[in-house]
Amino acid sequence: MQYQVPQFIEVEDKIVGQLTLKQFLYLAGGIGGSVALFLYVPYKLVSILLILPLVVFSLALAFYKINNKPFIDTVQASFYYFLSDKLYLWKKVDKKPISQIIAQAQGIKSAINVPKMSDSKLKDLTWSLDIKESLNPVTRQEP
Repeated sequence: MQYQVPQFIEVEDKIVGQLTLKQFLYLAGGIGGSVALFLYVPYKLVSILLILPLVVFSLALAFYKINNKPFIDTVQASFYYFLSDKLYLWKKVDKKPISQIIAQAQGIKSAINVPKMSDSKLKDLTWSLDIKESLNPVTRQEP
């Protein structure tokens, strides 16, 4: 038996013209809210000032994407961020200044003992480069 596997499952279907169902509902909600504000707010200048942000928000919900993600995901993440509890911890780690590290390194032959892996100079060179790359350039210590 052969079954057809659906293709393009991440692409939403266009329902109303070139709009998906979500886009249509966002725009319809924005238009409906704008009409309600225009009809029920007694001062037309105030109603227009309230309608403009509503229209911009509904257009952003329908069409604007941030990092190829819908704008509603950003709005949802921001609500969760502002409404959730936040716990900030800071632990200060004392680091030795580089001059002390250099002084210690001069007192000791070598801070890093590189073992002799083989007689091949190429392997020894790659070994020493790997060791030196793993050192933190600021503190000259291993991570």
